[in-house]
Amino acid sequence: MVTTRLDPIDRKILSELQADGRMTNVELAKRVGISAPPCLRRVRTLEEAGFIRGYHAEVNARELGFEVQVFAMVGLESQAEVELSAFEEKCRSWPLVRECHMLNGEVDFILKCVSPDLSTFQSFLTGDLLSTPNVASVKTSLVIRGAKDEPGVPFEVLEERLAKEA
Repeated sequence: MVTTRLDPIDRKILSELQADGRMTNVELAKRVGISAPPCLRRVRTLEEAGFIRGYHAEVNARELGFEVQVFAMVGLESQAEVELSAFEEKCRSWPLVRECHMLNGEVDFILKCVSPDLSTFQSFLTGDLLSTPNVASVKTSLVIRGAKDEPGVPFEVLEERLAKEA
């Protein structure tokens, strides 16, 4: 298991930074119970090892005028690896597509899209997504409201599992 390389302090650092990536190193060190210099070394090691991929501000899409959120379920004509990779690459080029996940089952991909309005999304849907080679079908669902949008992983579940294994 990959978490065996992480000790409890590393996991606490990750948990604290996931909750608040803007805190100072001094505050982080205080929260995890070590001094600032080794805390900074640990954070840099976690970054270099790929456990921390970046730091981002969580912006309010609606306040910025992105009133529409849509999930698009995409079926492809061919699931050959070259076709799957080509579709993923295309998704990375579309600004309205914020997430792209390949799925197992009836749908090949689910896309999370944001748009300022329905007409802009409709233009993307008909002009870009539906006209993409290998796209066989697209079903969309407009988000009415969100009940939960929690980034990252549930560290409490990880800690429970590790405690049971110990």
